[in-house]
Amino acid sequence: MGRPPTRPARLRNGFYIEVKTQGSSAILVRRDTKEQMLMAAEDYARTKNVTIRGEMRNDKWVES
Repeated sequence: MGRPPTRPARLRNGFYIEVKTQGSSAILVRRDTKEQMLMAAEDYARTKNVTIRGEMRNDKWVES
């Protein structure tokens, strides 16, 4: 067992949605394009709570 990391994890560039089931913590799901993100959000929304987070570029959320 090693020492825990001291800096936060970095997110890769891409489009993110947050997927959550009731009573559990949220998971971020990344897709390369906006169309793929919207398709994934539609698929996950059938059984889970989905929040669209947006685009991450160079460690910053891009306003769209």
